[in-house]
Amino acid sequence: MARPRPLRYKLMLGLGLVVGTLGLLVVGVLLGSRAYSATVKTTEQKTKELQLVHQLIERLLGPDEPDLKTDVTDFQASLAAAHQLIDQFKEENQRTVESGFDPDDGRDEAGLVKHLEDDLRKLDDESRRRPVGDDDRSTLVRQWPNVRPVYEDARRCAEHLRLAVIHDIQTGIEQSNRAVHRSKWVIRAATFWAIVLVLALLYYFRVWMFTPIRQLQAGVHRVHTGDFGHPIALTSGDELQELADEFNAMTARLAAIYADLARQVNERSRQLVRSERMVSVGFLAAGVAHEINNPLASILFCSEALERRLAEVLAGGAEPADAEVLTRYLKMVQQEALRCKDITQKLLDFSRTGERKKEPTDLAGLVRGVLEVARHLPNCRGKNISFEPAGYVVAAVNAQDLKSVILNLVVNALDSMDEDGRLAISLSAAGGRAELVFADTGCGMTPDVLQNIFEPFFTKSRTGKGTGLGLFISHQIIDQHGGTIEAASPGPGYGSTFTVRVPLTAAGADAADGADPVTLPFPAGGRVAA
Repeated sequence: MARPRPLRYKLMLGLGLVVGTLGLLVVGVLLGSRAYSATVKTTEQKTKELQLVHQLIERLLGPDEPDLKTDVTDFQASLAAAHQLIDQFKEENQRTVESGFDPDDGRDEAGLVKHLEDDLRKLDDESRRRPVGDDDRSTLVRQWPNVRPVYEDARRCAEHLRLAVIHDIQTGIEQSNRAVHRSKWVIRAATFWAIVLVLALLYYFRVWMFTPIRQLQAGVHRVHTGDFGHPIALTSGDELQELADEFNAMTARLAAIYADLARQVNERSRQLVRSERMVSVGFLAAGVAHEINNPLASILFCSEALERRLAEVLAGGAEPADAEVLTRYLKMVQQEALRCKDITQKLLDFSRTGERKKEPTDLAGLVRGVLEVARHLPNCRGKNISFEPAGYVVAAVNAQDLKSVILNLVVNALDSMDEDGRLAISLSAAGGRAELVFADTGCGMTPDVLQNIFEPFFTKSRTGKGTGLGLFISHQIIDQHGGTIEAASPGPGYGSTFTVRVPLTAAGADAADGADPVTLPFPAGGRVAA
């Protein structure tokens, strides 16, 4: 099983990548802005130095039209001013070096300044000595033979100083350009990575969050509309999947509760309809039985009397054929009258109300007694009945009512089977209830028949002789015992199974009156073959 990847880790990963990309962009921008700032400051500082060098060079060149009378004085004043400019240049260069804006840390400038200071001292010394034998007052000081070489060297040194300053400016610009170029590459790479990252995050966020949330929303909407048969299928491996699994489990429980409620409502509705029918049929049964019993008794009495009188007449010499026909017809009248009486008796049994007396009864013995009666029925010929109790089971029941239920189920099973059919009856006890199972290999039932099998006057008997009251009355008897009776069948031609469950103790009985029943092993020989 794959390890779950919590959603917070995914979000932290995405956030970390975004922060890293933003940091890369910030680094690129900072590098570019730092290079630009360094270039600006270097240029500003070097521009000040360059201005001082220009002023120094102008001082060394002197005026365009010098006054020969004051030339020596002006020359020495220019040298003094040059010394001051050099001092200012040194201060500015020192600040530039300390600020870190000088590309070579002022090494070139320092050497040139030292050389230029030496030249200025030499010029000061030489300007104070006129050359021997030179009485021409029209010659400028810087043209004196002893001054000119030093002067030219000082001018060249000043020019080299200016070139050094310009070179530093160019070097600073080149370094800044390289830094800006690097920052551009960093920004471009970061921008490309940011685009790729955004696209990737959009895809994975859609997979990790948007799609699961949309599926959760759709699942909740389905549940809201009453659809419990489509669980949410998430494989994100995070908290959303756990949420979906919990929601599916909740939905399954809710669906089971709804199904159980629907079943209970359906069962209660059927019970209500059955109860209403029972009340109406009870009144009808009582009235019909009361009204029909008297005429039936008269018919039966008269037919018996006629049969006796007819026997006396026939003894006097009547035709045998006529006697046989009359006798057969009288027998038919008696049989049909007895059949009507049996129906009215059932109606009377059904119409009885009130609690029937319940006593502890050996259910295995009760079943054996019913099977002993059933084996002599005509429809039992050629069919097998087996009874296998799991133990000695005693339950508080009305023996006659339960016997009627068992007999009705056995007779129905025999009627539904052909020759060589088999009826298997089992008896067991579990969970405080006794369970009787009647499984036959008969004609089976359709779902429609199963749904209405316990309704009054509903019959699908193959013999066509059923009244449709047997299973209905059986259901009422088991219901009065606080038990249940259920019917099941795989389909037509595959047999049927009826399961009867009744409490082992009567409802409301004290614990002292009836302790938990003990199921004892049943002795061998519990099989009955008919």
